[in-house]
Amino acid sequence: MAKKRVVSGVQPTGFLHLGNYVGAVKRWVELQDEYECFFFVADLHSLTIPEQVEAAALRESVRVTVALYLASGLDPERCVIFRQSAVPAHAEMAWILTCATPIGWLERMTQYKSKSAGAESVGSGLLTYPALQAADILLYHADYVPVGADQKQHVELTRDIAGRMKSLFGIQLKTPEPLIPASGARIMGLDDPTEKMSKSTAAERPNHAILMQDDEATIRKKLRVAVTDLGRDTTFAGAQPGVRNLLELIRIFSGKSEAEIERELDGKGYSQLKGWAADAVAEALAPIRARYEEIMRDPEYLDGVLRDGAQRAHAIAAETLRSVKDAVGLV
Repeated sequence: MAKKRVVSGVQPTGFLHLGNYVGAVKRWVELQDEYECFFFVADLHSLTIPEQVEAAALRESVRVTVALYLASGLDPERCVIFRQSAVPAHAEMAWILTCATPIGWLERMTQYKSKSAGAESVGSGLLTYPALQAADILLYHADYVPVGADQKQHVELTRDIAGRMKSLFGIQLKTPEPLIPASGARIMGLDDPTEKMSKSTAAERPNHAILMQDDEATIRKKLRVAVTDLGRDTTFAGAQPGVRNLLELIRIFSGKSEAEIERELDGKGYSQLKGWAADAVAEALAPIRARYEEIMRDPEYLDGVLRDGAQRAHAIAAETLRSVKDAVGLV
C-alpha cells in the first residue's frame, strides 16, 4: 500500500530557532518514516517583502536552512528536500491559481491582515502569497500538510482554491487535510512569553529566541535572562507564561513527563529552573550544531542533496502543471 504524501516548507532566514525546530523540523523528522515527504525551502515566499531581500544573503540562507534540516535528522534517502525556486512549476502554478482566486478570499487571510495593518504601502506579493502556498501543496497531490492549529486557515484556503479550479476548469486537484498534532507546544519568546517565538523578532531582539546554531554559552546566557515572574510556582498548571515556557522546553528536550519535572523542581527556585532548561536545550542541540558545521564544510554534498531533490520534485510538479495548463488552455 502506497504511503500517504506530506508537503511542507519553511522560509529561509539564515537561521532556525527553537520554535521552528519544535513546530516544524522535529515533526518532519518523525514523519519521514510514516509518509512520503516533500520538504522545501520556500525562497519564493521570501520575496513578499522585497525591501528585506539581498540576493547573496538569500542564497546563503537557503544553504544554511537545508544544512539545518539535514543536521536535525532529515534524510534525503527517506524524503525529498529541495529549493522551491529550483522547480519552476511553483511560480507558473501560482499565477494560474492567483487568477482563479477571488481577491476577497486573500484579503481575509489573518497573516495579510496583521502584516498590512497600519502599513503605508503593501506589496501585492503579501496579498497573493496564499495562492503560491496553494501551488506548493497542490503540485504534489499532498494528502496532508503539517501545520499548527493557528495555520489551519492556509490549508482550508488551498482546499477552496482546488474547488474553484474544478468549478472553473473542470480539473480535479487532490485536496489536502491539515495534519495538526494532538498536543503541540508553542515555544514563546524568551523576552516576552506572551508572543510566539518569531524569526523577524529574533533579528531585532537577540535575547528573544534560541537559534539552532547557538553554542552552549549563548544558550545559557539567553535562558539566564529569560522572563519569568515574581512568584515561585513551577507547576505546569499554575505557572505564569514565562515559567510555563521554560517548563515546556524542559519537557520537550529532556523527555521527562510533567509530573517528573514538577517533582524534581518542587521547592526549588527559578535559577534552578533556568539551569535545567539550559542543560536540556544545550544537550539536545549540541549534536545538531556539530552535524550542521560538518555539512557546511562539504558544499558538494549540500549541492548534491539540493540537485537530487529538485529533480525528484520536478518530475511530479511538471506533470501536475501540464494537466492544469491543458485544462485552462495554456501551452
